[in-house]
Amino acid sequence: MSYTTLVDVATLQAHLDDPNWLVVDVRHQLSDTGYGERAYAEAHIPGAVFLHCDRDLSGPLTGSNGRHPLPDPERLAERLGGIGIGSATQVVVYDDAQGMIAGRLWWLLRWLGHDAVALLDGGVQAWQAAGEPLTAVLPTLEKRLFVPRAQDLKVDAGYVQERIETPHMHLVDARGADRFHGENETIDPVGGHIPGAVNRFFKDNLLPDGRFKPAAELRAEWLAILAGSPPDLVIHQCGSGVSACLNMVAMEIAGLSGSRLYAGSWSEWCADPGRPVAR
Repeated sequence: MSYTTLVDVATLQAHLDDPNWLVVDVRHQLSDTGYGERAYAEAHIPGAVFLHCDRDLSGPLTGSNGRHPLPDPERLAERLGGIGIGSATQVVVYDDAQGMIAGRLWWLLRWLGHDAVALLDGGVQAWQAAGEPLTAVLPTLEKRLFVPRAQDLKVDAGYVQERIETPHMHLVDARGADRFHGENETIDPVGGHIPGAVNRFFKDNLLPDGRFKPAAELRAEWLAILAGSPPDLVIHQCGSGVSACLNMVAMEIAGLSGSRLYAGSWSEWCADPGRPVAR
C-alpha cells in the first residue's frame, strides 16, 4: 500500500525501520533561510534526510521568474536519488510550518511521476505531541536511481494570462486575505492579485492543531470554492508556488483530482509591469 496524501504519526512510527520508507525534513523560514538546517542538526525525526527549500526544491533566480522557480527536473531527480528515493520508495515529508514547505516537495515528486509521497499530518509538532523521539544522529544515505517522468501538473504565466476571467480557468490564490487584497504586502514589490482569482488561504484546510480537516469537510468547502468548475480547470498559485501546493494536497484529500500549479505565482506575475493587477 502506498500513501499519496497524508500519513499519521502512528503509521510513520511503525515504518521508521522500513528500508522502503524515507522521511524528509524540509523545515524552512522565508525570513531566515538557514533556520531549517540548524533545526535539523539540532533534532529531527529518526532517519530523516534534510532538503533545503531554496537550494534543493527551487531553481536559479533571474529576477523575473519568481522567488521560488522550479528546479531543473533532471537535477532534482539526481538529488532525490542521491538521498535514497527510488521508484519503490514511500516518501514522508514534514515541516513545522503547517505543511507550507512540505507541500512543495509533495508536488515536486508528483510532478516527476512519483506518487508515493505523503505529508506527515500535523508535522513535527504532531510527532512531538505524541511523545515520539527526535535525534541529532545523521542517517546513512543509500543512493538509488530516480527516473523522472514529468507529469502535466503545471502552467506558465502565458497560460494564465490567456485565460484571465474566462470560464476556461478557475484561479485559486493561497495567500492570506490581506495580501490577496493588496494590503500589508511585505514580501513582494507589488500588492494585489491576478484578476479573476479567488482566495483560499492554505491554512483554511487545517484544524487548529495543524492537522488537515476531514475529507468530507474539505470536499464541501472546495466544492463551494469551485462554484461548479471541474477540478481540471483549477490553477493554484500563491506568492511563489510553495504554499499553493497545500491547496492541491487538500483537493486530493477531498477526492477532487486534476488541478495544476502556476509555479511562478504572484512574485513572477508582478515582476512584469505589463501584466494586469487587481486590488
